[in-house]
Amino acid sequence: MAGVVSFRQAQTIVNPLKPETASALVRSGIYQYSRNPMYVGFALLLLAWACYLASPVALFGLLGFVLYMNRFQISPEERALATLYGSEYQVYQTQVRRWL
Repeated sequence: MAGVVSFRQAQTIVNPLKPETASALVRSGIYQYSRNPMYVGFALLLLAWACYLASPVALFGLLGFVLYMNRFQISPEERALATLYGSEYQVYQTQVRRWL
């Protein structure tokens, strides 16, 4: 939720399917610790679910999520943001980790 709040405060979109329409590069709040805090939150929910089920097999869901997000969501988002914000985004990438 902290990620959504930061996006709302910066008056930019939350929709991850259209990163090229972002109107601001959010670097404050939770985004000073992770470039993808919403995805981290989803991953933690999957981890909690696997623990609740007490099933090591359920951890494959978490692994699949992380692999999928890195390849098909985060990488395209990063390319779009690098195009929009250029060196400002590249500096941000060097200062803040992708996940944690």
